Amino acid sequence: MKIVSIIPARYDSSRFPGKLMKQLGNKSVILRTYQNVVSMGLFDEVVVATDSDIIFKEISNNGGYALMTSNDHQCGSDRIAEAVSDMDTDLIINVQGDEPFVDAASLKQLIEVFKEDPDNEIAMASLMTPIIEFEEVKNPSVVKVIVDLNDFALYFSRFPIPFDRDNEHAPPYFKHVGVYAFRKQALIEFSEHEMTPLESAEKIECIRYLEHGKKIKMVVTKNLNFEIDTPKDLERAKTHLNQLNSK
Repeated sequence: MKIVSIIPARYDSSRFPGKLMKQLGNKSVILRTYQNVVSMGLFDEVVVATDSDIIFKEISNNGGYALMTSNDHQCGSDRIAEAVSDMDTDLIINVQGDEPFVDAASLKQLIEVFKEDPDNEIAMASLMTPIIEFEEVKNPSVVKVIVDLNDFALYFSRFPIPFDRDNEHAPPYFKHVGVYAFRKQALIEFSEHEMTPLESAEKIECIRYLEHGKKIKMVVTKNLNFEIDTPKDLERAKTHLNQLNSK
């Protein structure tokens, strides 16, 4: 099985413009993310797919592999689909450019999902992590996921799901971590479909898979991941990096 990792990287961000080029320690966020994924040794190729000359040069000038893609894509998966359209690969692992601390163990778990699926029934796999702070449950920037008894995704939402009507049962809440694994054909099919109604409402791209009846296997990770969506997140990431460096 040939496996590549694609890191979609837009320069513009409505909540935090230019966040991927912000300094995190002595490196930009995107360079630190790229080098972290390369260092894992899990992939036949690691590629940054971007629509930005700035990010392209950042990766290329530091010895990395970057591809220029269209600036018309509505979501990261569409950008990845363009990047891999002519690649000889079976499995694509998408690591978001703003997740510099994603861990190898979690990515290995995603890869195992497909190795244990000989009938190719699973189109996509992704990560989720238990939510400890209830403030995150209420935060619409935090995407929640609910799963069935076999950890297949039922739905993703920015709303607090499940809803604890009687305030008695303290249901488990899981945060969706923006790391995806796709079979190539499933990803290409995804990019050929228009945005679906629930995806459009929630602005969560993996809902498109569910609306087309695809299976998404969720994998629990308890490893700490930082999505850098705001300047406050960047400060948290700097603190975490300092803690790692001091060990």
